[in-house]
Amino acid sequence: MVKVGILGAAGYTGGELIRLLLNHPEVEIIFANSESNAGNKVYDVHEGLICETELEFTDEMPFDKVDVVFFCFGHGKSEAFLKEHSIPQNVKIIDLAQDFRIKGAHDYVYGLPEIHRAEAAKCQHLANPGCFATCIQVGLLPLAKAGLLTNDIAVNAITGSTGAGQKPAATTHFSWRSDNFSVYKLFNHQHLHEICQTLNELKPQGAPHVVDTLDEGFDAEGITVDFIPYRGDFARGIFCTEVVKLSEAKTAEEIAQLYKDFYADAAFTHYSDKALDLKQVVNTNKALVHTEVFGRKVVVTSMIDNLLKGAVGQAVQNMNIMFGLDEKAGLHLKASAF
Repeated sequence: MVKVGILGAAGYTGGELIRLLLNHPEVEIIFANSESNAGNKVYDVHEGLICETELEFTDEMPFDKVDVVFFCFGHGKSEAFLKEHSIPQNVKIIDLAQDFRIKGAHDYVYGLPEIHRAEAAKCQHLANPGCFATCIQVGLLPLAKAGLLTNDIAVNAITGSTGAGQKPAATTHFSWRSDNFSVYKLFNHQHLHEICQTLNELKPQGAPHVVDTLDEGFDAEGITVDFIPYRGDFARGIFCTEVVKLSEAKTAEEIAQLYKDFYADAAFTHYSDKALDLKQVVNTNKALVHTEVFGRKVVVTSMIDNLLKGAVGQAVQNMNIMFGLDEKAGLHLKASAF
């Protein structure tokens, strides 16, 4: 059994992670840390878990008793935590924040299983990808690897309210969110860093460089990912469309086959010949992709559940890979029929 500790266990991702791990056949939750909720039952906060567990939140962190710890912190808190606390070298870390997603002076592997499964299987520390980043990348990876990206890439994606986290804010109140629609972080979303990093990693030598618009001193030489995020009036899920002008003409059948071949061995990412709707992925760890070709342009539709494939579902998938378990263990989740 893999013994697990969870930090930041009282938030949305913490609750979803507990829900998954309670039903994982190879996992035992040793502790769920939350200083503000210490001593309370987990189901007092994550009410959907009533009658599922008697686990209590704790303010203790017995790292010597676990094999892996999940960081379910807000962005920036993981790096700060590690500066103040010592975790034994034999304990694996899976960080759900963005602190270690960009390559630098650390040993964290960027855990996108569709292209980094082998690295994840050998790593001690893993940075789980962001939700928008996951959805956008699965839509673009096959085109990037084939060297077909050219010109700027137009990306529009809408996310549910859980993407904003559990802490209340002006744009998360039901009265504001319901029957409403808005743009935020126009061309300036933090997930652009990791998206550009991956696309440049995959592109063939000599193919155009993808320029990160968030970089200091940015100029428009190269391909940009022109990302417009939207807030939706639903709870969970991300629905994304990407318009790509190809470097060379391809038929619809050729593009579809490119995607099918690329994701042939992917555990949860699949190509659909039919147009997609969000309910096909909500409450599952699936990522679905569909393409349509219009001359030299391809319109890619991709979608995920932001809390699962976009966060803790992918984190559990990565944990399975890191410990040599069945990649789908604990993730046999079904979409609603309605």
